Amino acid sequence: MADSDQERTEQATGKRRADFRQKGQVAQSKEVHTAALMTGTLLLWTFYAPLFWRTLSDMLHHLWSLAGDFEVTPVSAVMLLGQLGQKIALLLAPIMLTTLVIGILSSYLQVGWLFTTKPLAPDFSKMNPVPGLAKLISKRSFIEVVKSLLKVFLVGVVAYKVILAEFGQALDLVDMDINDSVVYLARVAARILLRTCGVMILLALLDFLFVRWEMEQKMKMTKQEQKEEHKESEGDPQIKARIRSMQMQAARRRMMAEVPKADVVITNPTHLSVALAYDRSRMSAPQIVAKGADAVAMRIREIAREHKVPLVENKPVARVLFKVDLGKDVPEEMFQAVAEILAYVYGLKKR
Repeated sequence: MADSDQERTEQATGKRRADFRQKGQVAQSKEVHTAALMTGTLLLWTFYAPLFWRTLSDMLHHLWSLAGDFEVTPVSAVMLLGQLGQKIALLLAPIMLTTLVIGILSSYLQVGWLFTTKPLAPDFSKMNPVPGLAKLISKRSFIEVVKSLLKVFLVGVVAYKVILAEFGQALDLVDMDINDSVVYLARVAARILLRTCGVMILLALLDFLFVRWEMEQKMKMTKQEQKEEHKESEGDPQIKARIRSMQMQAARRRMMAEVPKADVVITNPTHLSVALAYDRSRMSAPQIVAKGADAVAMRIREIAREHKVPLVENKPVARVLFKVDLGKDVPEEMFQAVAEILAYVYGLKKR
């Protein structure tokens, strides 16, 4: 029975998922990043390549045109390198920016917005070589090796099929001039990359589903863990009962302190007592300042007698007012009955 309790058969709770997320342990596939970067960069290159090569050609032409008249000095060399670096940076900026945006979006679409520094915290247990060696021969490492081999195999098959289909036309390269040869090779390379992107997207989808499943298995809990988490979140029942009892005692003491300020205590002689207070200058209607049943009702009556607060027996009124929340005004339908009782009490005080 003890062994079965240790099996992780229960689905992860919301708190456990939040704890994993806070630690940075989320279902995130590296293949999704790779496929997104490769596809996005290829799409950008399709539109950006003509401008890129034209700008690079103009820059090289300008550089060669300066070769004859350029006076080489430390200052001029530094200035030339600075200008070249600036132009190359501007030329590569769209590609760099695209990879940055795609990397952020691919992470966001997988796990949402998440910022945590816990994965960066030093973990000295990782310096132990024994667990490190165990990871090298673990099931996870084996799966990663299989995925890498599968990726290489599929990409190789795609490239082989494209080249095989172009093999007949490739023999004509010997009769082409250099420009036509470059255009042809670029077209074949683009076809290979395009089909490779399709393979990478398929692999990314499968890997993402696998990573999600793997994370769900990792987050599963034993029944004992669920019980302990429930106890932590809800609190120990005995402690909660004790706190509730102390809160009730404090509320009862505050209520009893209001009894001496009451104008009248209406009783049901068997087990109910309701204390009313009415100050015309600050109250729109009489308020219930204390109420209780059985032992509490008897204690309200004792305090009322000690402070000479009148006790009036009226069973129907006591029963109705006992149902009203503490601190609330007397209901409208009871105004007439309560007014008669207060008038009687005020009359006794005058006499």
